[in-house]
Amino acid sequence: MNFDKCKANISMNRYKHTFKYDNTDVLTLTIIYPVINIPDNQISETIINQQINIQICDYYMYASNKLYDLAVETYKNSLANDFPFHGFEAYMEYTITYNENGYLSLYVDKYEYTGGAHGNTIRSSDTWELCTGTHIPLYCYFKPETNYKELLIKEIIRQADENMKSDTPPYFDDYRKLIVENFNPNSYYLTPEGMAIYYQQYEIAPYATGIVVFIIPYSIIGWYPECLC
Repeated sequence: MNFDKCKANISMNRYKHTFKYDNTDVLTLTIIYPVINIPDNQISETIINQQINIQICDYYMYASNKLYDLAVETYKNSLANDFPFHGFEAYMEYTITYNENGYLSLYVDKYEYTGGAHGNTIRSSDTWELCTGTHIPLYCYFKPETNYKELLIKEIIRQADENMKSDTPPYFDDYRKLIVENFNPNSYYLTPEGMAIYYQQYEIAPYATGIVVFIIPYSIIGWYPECLC
């Protein structure tokens, strides 16, 4: 086994650009992203970096076109109505959550502020098998006959029930129903403690609670990360 292939070398880069209109800063874009290096495995390294680069380019295009146009329109309306203008912000940040035993897992938070009381964040995530660069869907961690959705939701509800016993219950009253309705098999990533299943803002809890994350121990899943290189 080549242990160098069981873990990626990662460097984090930052890109920042301020978009102007009428000599005014209307939108600030910040992207914090990883560059992946996998020793002696150029194929997997290229596959993973290309996927990350596509995501970055897509977000840049979105910010520099749609979001910029909205910022300019809001700026013009503010001037016309003598309202204060607050510059827009777009912030994209990658966080590495697991990089061991032949697996690389991360999530990406995209935060946008377009005026109002607060901004909003949307999370997405990806997990790859480093030997091949294969992107891994959730069902691959379970035996074919396993109802993995039922297994995960059962554990999520158990944890949520415990959390609701606190002095300040963190979720909406109908959180059990919302946990089932808003379960998304794409909303997962790996951690050293287990698999993280997350729910977006407002899906099961108020804004103040933020993005809700449940850690499902590997012992419940019946699978453990193991390098096969």
